[in-house]
Amino acid sequence: MKKYMILSVVVSLFLFSYGCSSIRNVVNTFENIKRLQFKLDSVDNFRLCGINLSSKSSISDFTITEAATLTSSFANSQLPASLVLNVEARNPNDGTGGSSQTSATLTSFEWDLYIDDIKTVNGNIANPITIPGTGSSTVIPLSISVDIFQFFSSQSYDRLINLALALGGYNSSPTRLKLVAKPRISTMFGDLYMGSVTITDREFSN
Repeated sequence: MKKYMILSVVVSLFLFSYGCSSIRNVVNTFENIKRLQFKLDSVDNFRLCGINLSSKSSISDFTITEAATLTSSFANSQLPASLVLNVEARNPNDGTGGSSQTSATLTSFEWDLYIDDIKTVNGNIANPITIPGTGSSTVIPLSISVDIFQFFSSQSYDRLINLALALGGYNSSPTRLKLVAKPRISTMFGDLYMGSVTITDREFSN
């Protein structure tokens, strides 16, 4: 009987130790996920009504044909734009500072795009993206289509064209853009959500 009691105690201690280890693993996984950071990096291949704006810095830079295309589209209450918004993702879980080196795989990245703080279109990544635990950054390219007129119909033609140039012209920057995203990360315990993250070009956020 005594031998069985000792065996029972040993098994109980093992299960308790295993349980504590599992709990620690879960906690560490959550902590590592919370360390992921995001920032808007740049805008590429911005096209307005099919016109590439990368070489344009002002309304006067458009050719007569291009200007005619834009004014005609505006008259029809349309200014369709397409762009690639590059989101910089940083995984600081590189094994320093007390954290274990951990790669993170984004399985979902639902996002809402804001232009001048106005909510416009939404989307998600098409395929999982792995962010290595090296401390370096990984770029997530988001292909976006948005009709600028639809969300800024009260503004004049000149103001809308200048908005497009600010976003995707020669001197473009993502300063007037914002993403509100809900990253979902694959882990050994299944997919975990980070919660809602507001992403701008000013600083990394998580």
